[in-house]
Amino acid sequence: MSTNRTADLRTPFTRRDLLLAAAGGVAMLGAANAGRAAETPVPVAPAAPAAPTGPFTLPPLPYADNALDPVISATTLGFHHGKHHQAAVDSLNRAVMGTPYADMPLEKIIAATYGVADKSAVFNNAAQHWNHSFYWRSLKPQGGGEPGGALRQKIEASFGSVDTCRKELLTAATTQFGSGWAWLAQDGAKLVVVKTGNADSPLNRGQKPLLAIDVWEHAYYLDYQNRRADYVNALIGKLLNWNFAAENLGA
Repeated sequence: MSTNRTADLRTPFTRRDLLLAAAGGVAMLGAANAGRAAETPVPVAPAAPAAPTGPFTLPPLPYADNALDPVISATTLGFHHGKHHQAAVDSLNRAVMGTPYADMPLEKIIAATYGVADKSAVFNNAAQHWNHSFYWRSLKPQGGGEPGGALRQKIEASFGSVDTCRKELLTAATTQFGSGWAWLAQDGAKLVVVKTGNADSPLNRGQKPLLAIDVWEHAYYLDYQNRRADYVNALIGKLLNWNFAAENLGA
């Protein structure tokens, strides 16, 4: 008797029943996982900030990164142009965003903000963008040598000789205290050599720049460490672009 009762209580399962039960278990497991996912969202990494955009862009170098070797290495030129100059352009675009300066050329921005205390960020970045763009063109591979034509005549009339002009450029560049620039500039009827600190330039003195030498440490430190005079000497003798100066004089 008991044997028959035990046999009656057993429920036979077909293959179809097993498949349906498995499917139901998977569905229940998926629902449970979905509930847990809803309770504990997976953290999402924040998007990288967009690069600053604006009216000003980094101009390409007028030569390859390694074109000024061995006086200025490709490493120095890459960091100087691609990092330092780019940073000035990015900062300028942020500073002028939503202001009337966004529609002005660099020279007008520089003139409008020079010496204005609450516009120092605009001035510094605009001036450094202008100065660096000018400096790249003041150099060329296989430069140096002797100026010619009207430029040479103007140099000799102003300094007595080209060699004296070179010496004055060297002195200005090596005696500029801290960061800054040395310039060959036109001041009325004569040429002058001047030095300026930080982002300043002859533009703010009513003078016309003809050539620039960057003496911020990032311009030479990777190649020359603290030997600024070695950098300036080599630049004047082997890279200075007298043709660019002549073009500026005649413009």
